[in-house]
Amino acid sequence: MSSRRVAIILFNLGGPDKQESVRPFLFNLFNDKAIISAPQPVRFLIAQLISRTRERLAKANYALMGGGSPILPETVKQADALETAMAKRVNNVTFKCFPAMRYWKPFTKGAAQAAEAWGATDAILLPLYPQFSTTTAGSSLKEWRRHSDLPCSTICCYPAGEAFAEAHADAILKTWREAGSPAKPRVLFSAHGLPQRVIDAGDPYQWQVEQSVAAVKKLLPADWETRVCYQSRVGPLKWIGPSTEEEIHAAGKDGAGVIVSPIAFVSEHVETLVELDIEYAQLAKSLNLPFYLRAPAPGAAPRFIDALAHVVERALACPGKMQSENGGRLCPAAWGQCPQGNTR
Repeated sequence: MSSRRVAIILFNLGGPDKQESVRPFLFNLFNDKAIISAPQPVRFLIAQLISRTRERLAKANYALMGGGSPILPETVKQADALETAMAKRVNNVTFKCFPAMRYWKPFTKGAAQAAEAWGATDAILLPLYPQFSTTTAGSSLKEWRRHSDLPCSTICCYPAGEAFAEAHADAILKTWREAGSPAKPRVLFSAHGLPQRVIDAGDPYQWQVEQSVAAVKKLLPADWETRVCYQSRVGPLKWIGPSTEEEIHAAGKDGAGVIVSPIAFVSEHVETLVELDIEYAQLAKSLNLPFYLRAPAPGAAPRFIDALAHVVERALACPGKMQSENGGRLCPAAWGQCPQGNTR
């Protein structure tokens, strides 16, 4: 039997586990150079200010979910399912998944220490961000390199893989059927937004979101209308659009019922359970939309776990390499922040 022990590092945002964690979580988020590029100590001071001013509203939102974020329990379920899937696919390697949260416990440093204590011979770095951005996967990968020198393979993105697209299409169609199959749904693919300047600097996130939507759209009825939109805007900067709120208003004007699909989120958390399920649902009601439905995030759905297992298995065969869902670079050359370099 092989002595290879592979730690699968699952990167995600993280979230406060209780009310007392909300402010330090917010500080960690806004003190990340990938989020606010100002130099220190200016960034520290900005992060302190934002975390103080946003604490009350954020606590209220997390209180709606029982006081804290469900993102870690959701990630643990995904970790357990992925370990089981990999054990079935590969019989000569021992796998163990380690959640590595960027802004709250368990932090990336702790995940690195736990993997080494487990006796990992090498690691596979797997961001739970299907679409690559310097502000999400890029930040997590940099943080990992600060804390670990384990030999590792890296999965940078998997925005349009077959199983990933099927997982989202399954969720959309099931949501539609369970609502009685209402006529002429408009599917709003809602992704977390980014400031326009991030995209203008060559970040491939928006392009990859569009690839995700294109892949899922192929699996939906041909006469369904689909639109891409972005949520969770913060601050006065220009953000990519259109916003999800704008698209709900447009649906109200057109008399269209909508199904919202969280295309860039793989687990439930404040952006889905509060922003989509409460705030935007109330907006849709006030605008008299014929219906407002929300498809669940993939979570530990079997097809999503298959998507993760596929990219892990590909990475397993290429130690030390950076892989996308098809092995090579996905992004056109114009997206200079693609982690696989500037040539296609």
